[in-house]
Amino acid sequence: MEQAIAPRGRIAEQASPGMPRIDGTAMDGAAGEQALREALLDSRQRWRDLVTMAADLVYETDSWGRLVFLAPDNVLGWSAATLQGQPAELLLAEADGVCGFNPFRITAPVRRRRAWLRRPDGTSVCVAIAAAPLFDADGQIIGTRGLGQDVTEQDGHDARIAGALRRCELLDHILWHMRQEVLAERMMRSALEALVAALGAEGCAVVDMLGDGVAPIVMHQVGLPDADVLRTAMNLLESDDMEPSQAVAADGKRVMVCPSRQRYSDQAGFVLWREHGSRLWDGDELALASSATGIIRVILEHDAIQREMARLARTDSLTGLLNRRAFLDEVTRRVDRLEREELPGTMMFVDLDNFKALNDYRGHDVGDEALSIVATLLRQTFRPTDLVARLGGDEFAVWMDGADAMTAAERAESLRTGTPETLGHLSQGQEPALTMSIGIATRWPGQGEDIDSVIHRADQAMYDVKRAGRGHWRVSQTERL
Repeated sequence: MEQAIAPRGRIAEQASPGMPRIDGTAMDGAAGEQALREALLDSRQRWRDLVTMAADLVYETDSWGRLVFLAPDNVLGWSAATLQGQPAELLLAEADGVCGFNPFRITAPVRRRRAWLRRPDGTSVCVAIAAAPLFDADGQIIGTRGLGQDVTEQDGHDARIAGALRRCELLDHILWHMRQEVLAERMMRSALEALVAALGAEGCAVVDMLGDGVAPIVMHQVGLPDADVLRTAMNLLESDDMEPSQAVAADGKRVMVCPSRQRYSDQAGFVLWREHGSRLWDGDELALASSATGIIRVILEHDAIQREMARLARTDSLTGLLNRRAFLDEVTRRVDRLEREELPGTMMFVDLDNFKALNDYRGHDVGDEALSIVATLLRQTFRPTDLVARLGGDEFAVWMDGADAMTAAERAESLRTGTPETLGHLSQGQEPALTMSIGIATRWPGQGEDIDSVIHRADQAMYDVKRAGRGHWRVSQTERL
């Protein structure tokens, strides 16, 4: 009797001598072969489905490097049928102009190796490859087998994270060095040195964006920028764009600028440059420089605040003249220099007569206006190198380097005659006119007179004028000791 053959796609129910069933019982030879074939095909399809679902590329090459198996049907945009039998290297792309890892020519198993492959439209895709070589019975390589996962988007995300981490490390590095310094000048140098090292620059400078109308003003620098670098930098800074920008200078140097707008100081920008023949700055480096701009701005603002505090500590808030402490410190320093150079110096004490009456009749606002006018008059009367100070109230002082009593007397006479005319509009006839009482004392080198003695003589001469009727000047009687 002939035995029944199990229908296709089903495992036979009958036992066959010598051929076990899957459930452990026997089946006949033909039915067993058919069932095993179908089971293997089914298993292979399962594995194919699983692999193609998990991978963007499954491949096998022969000993000639040709693609003999590809899955899925659409491989990174390619038709698998189109690539079948083609050299696998056709899929390789260039990353930054250089061919990287070739997953189709390997001599040992690899895992998670990045390879850049080419899409049909010419764009590149980064694929993480797991592959192994295939060997014949003699141990000779006869091809490769592998699979890959598209990680382009992940790599881009990783690159952005890496760039952000690198920027944080640079900023931490700059901030650490800044914390070691107190003065803004040293803070800035530490920051610029860190930038130069991190970005592979030849040098870095902070420049005044407005310049002096003729040439840019370099405020801080590490390295020496040449004229071509500065000219290129200023051209870039003329743009209203606050993002970093770059250009090639006439001498071939690569120049990058980052504008920076401060609250308390002049508008500035920092400039980095690379030597002739070097590459341009890439996007990550531009982002690094942009991140550092905030720190540069903080240092510039800190510097502006320090300079303003120093100025306020040395100047009178109403008139802008030196205050008493700054005046005496500077005079003492100058006396030492004049002694070495064997030159005289002259002190003048100036007191505004009838000032109290003006305050009483017209109010403190008019009194402040009078003091401001006197400060302007003193600045106009004396040289820029002379020291002019408001000692307090209506008392002023002047120190003249290299001048004797005769020169000082000429200036005093000019003040005596000019003061009533300059301040006359402030009086309304109800109070006495504003005049000046001036005392003059000259210090001669080689006589050992200290500055306190000179001040005392000038002060006494001024009070002698007060007692004699005011509105005049007098030279101290003790000119040479």
